Amino acid sequence: MSEAAWQSVPDLVQDDTSYLEVRLAEDESEVRAAQELRYRVFYREMAAHPSLAMAAAERDFDDYDGLADHLMVIDHRPRKQGGGVVGTYRLLRRSVLAGRMPFYSAAEFDLTCLNEFDGEVLELGRSCVDRPYRTRPTMQLLWRGLAAYVFAHDVSLMFGCASLPGNDVKALDLPLSYLHHRHLAPEFLRPHAIAARHVAMDRVSTDGIDDRQILAALPPLLKGYLRAGGSVGDGAVIDHQFNTVDVCMVVETERVSPRYYRHYSREVGAGGAPE
Repeated sequence: MSEAAWQSVPDLVQDDTSYLEVRLAEDESEVRAAQELRYRVFYREMAAHPSLAMAAAERDFDDYDGLADHLMVIDHRPRKQGGGVVGTYRLLRRSVLAGRMPFYSAAEFDLTCLNEFDGEVLELGRSCVDRPYRTRPTMQLLWRGLAAYVFAHDVSLMFGCASLPGNDVKALDLPLSYLHHRHLAPEFLRPHAIAARHVAMDRVSTDGIDDRQILAALPPLLKGYLRAGGSVGDGAVIDHQFNTVDVCMVVETERVSPRYYRHYSREVGAGGAPE
């Protein structure tokens, strides 16, 4: 993202009443700090399986990092009080990939329908927040930063893998079935898990199930996408490296729920504190 585009919404992305700031990484050292956070969360905390190179460097990295923008929440207090990069999102635009590489999620899902979609398409990935910062204000900052990025680049469609913890599909029968029956994307925007890795999501009947209870138990990121008006593709994928079961989330920015749209529009216009 160009510096000028990001500076077009300065009041949105800098909260002067807090020691937390949300902005894009500006140099390689900041990208490395985001990679180190990813390593701590994914590999140390969530027991993902790093490559030998990742383990040696204690960073999560791949070939996509050099093409991506890295959104970060930064704690500006001294290190002894916290400090550093405490939240991150990896943002990959189709216009930047420009045929050089497929989207990262193409290893799990057939994205033909998304590749044919008119307008800018943004893949969201590698989202994580350090344990002490998993609070509403931190998540709001990440979403505010993401909203600013979407507006600045006129993004029409966002998508990415959202994960349910663990590889035991049977234990995830209810949430997978809930997502399939209540939030399936329309066919023209419905990625499909690639055949060799496809795990059916229509696993049990959800008749008589408390939808609100299932929604409340979903991981916060996945729940946030749904509340923003997102929907899911067909089929899940077991990710053995990250010890998760992944679904593909799709969000048309023009269909973002009115509550979210009003919130972000007001923030961009006034630069006020989040609700």
